[in-house]
Amino acid sequence: MNRKAKHPQAFWEMVSLPSAMWIPGRGTRHEQTVVMRTKKYQDFVSEPMGDKPITAVDGIDDELGAKLAAKGFDKAYILLGQFLLLKKECAAFQSWLKSSFDASSSQAEQCALCFLEWSYAFL
Repeated sequence: MNRKAKHPQAFWEMVSLPSAMWIPGRGTRHEQTVVMRTKKYQDFVSEPMGDKPITAVDGIDDELGAKLAAKGFDKAYILLGQFLLLKKECAAFQSWLKSSFDASSSQAEQCALCFLEWSYAFL
């Protein structure tokens, strides 16, 4: 299956940029958002996940990481499992992260997009 066929061409052209990428959609089909990539984001999506701690995921700081770990989400791959259970739907995952762990909108968005790009690269 050709993954590129599912997404607008601009997304795939911008994914390779070192500091930003285009994320299609946000209410309308024609709207796009630039997402800034942090060093943490770039490090996470550039290699297999392995046994990385939860705080290795972009958007997950020590405080949010402690809340997640207390509920059993102590490794990045465990949180990725929740992302996959929600069918890689960023909005649903962000909503779950905010309502279940009091993540901020920014944290939830960074985490979801980090998992989304990682899954495009490795799944």
